[in-house]
Amino acid sequence: MWSVGVIGAGPGVSALHLPTLARFPELFRVVHIADSGSGRAAELADRVGASSSSGVDELFQDKRVQVALICSPPAEHAAHVQAALDAGVAGILCEKPLATTVAEAEALVAACRERGVALLIGTNHLYDPGWVQARRAIGELRAPVDSVRVTLSLPPNDRYHRLVTEVPAGEVSSVRRPPPGLPAHVQAGIVRQLVSGLAIHDLPAVRDLLPGIDGIDFARFVAPVGFVLGYRSGGAHVQIAAVMREDGADACWRLTVAAGEARVDVHFPPAFVHDGAAHVTVRQADGTVSSPPRSPRDGYEAEWLALAELLDGGAPLEYDEQLADTCYALELAAAAAAHIQASAS
Repeated sequence: MWSVGVIGAGPGVSALHLPTLARFPELFRVVHIADSGSGRAAELADRVGASSSSGVDELFQDKRVQVALICSPPAEHAAHVQAALDAGVAGILCEKPLATTVAEAEALVAACRERGVALLIGTNHLYDPGWVQARRAIGELRAPVDSVRVTLSLPPNDRYHRLVTEVPAGEVSSVRRPPPGLPAHVQAGIVRQLVSGLAIHDLPAVRDLLPGIDGIDFARFVAPVGFVLGYRSGGAHVQIAAVMREDGADACWRLTVAAGEARVDVHFPPAFVHDGAAHVTVRQADGTVSSPPRSPRDGYEAEWLALAELLDGGAPLEYDEQLADTCYALELAAAAAAHIQASAS
């Protein structure tokens, strides 16, 4: 059994990671939760019988901690991964992105490789059994991928709404419309963060199919919080559209792959719920439609099982893939931001 120290006490920890770890008591035990001063860690720690603290120093002085779960804000990920390495942990599960710059990501992956630390970045859609089914089906189409489309329609999330306007601390999530005429550099910064912090859920899957970024066709900020982005990879096209709005459509998170006359649709469950794997629909060129049985296991469970396998030596440590996924997302985010600023000049 591996003892887990958790950095962060937000909704992702409360609603996703703690319930997931509770399903694998033979593999993991949460022993320490640290917050940044909110006081939430004590409440969550009481729930699972763990210690709590504010800040990371006490957590990494806890000799029981063998695995670090990093759920702090993205800007703090690199520092917390390094602190985990310095503390001598055996494994790290870091929420996406691993770092906010390519140089930081390269240094962290190199350090993990040098010390043999199991590293897994929490892009849970990549581990979702539904995506595993979809990837197999795409390979069986025997036709090159022509396009990939990712569509997100999500309820408001204060973390992202704070990018466009002030939200008073402790206020219930609500849409804060940005002021009219946001400068191009502000729009570019928002889109950069949304790509590297939100679209990154699906970018490892996109990179698996279309590994290159050959040029941005369009990139735009969408009010109140969202973006549309199109780019080329070889002879294929990728389009990503995401929006968060209180009066919008029902929550939707869909990835669609077209190859010739065939199409594979992957409908992921809404964020912050445990509802089994993604639902997959395969439409063959001859009009045949099929859907493989859904697994009751979701991507959060699958990623923790994947980490357990890495820790136990049952799977290779794919540092190069982890780094390539991170760099792909960061480079795409930077290219989209640059396109927005160039288009405004």
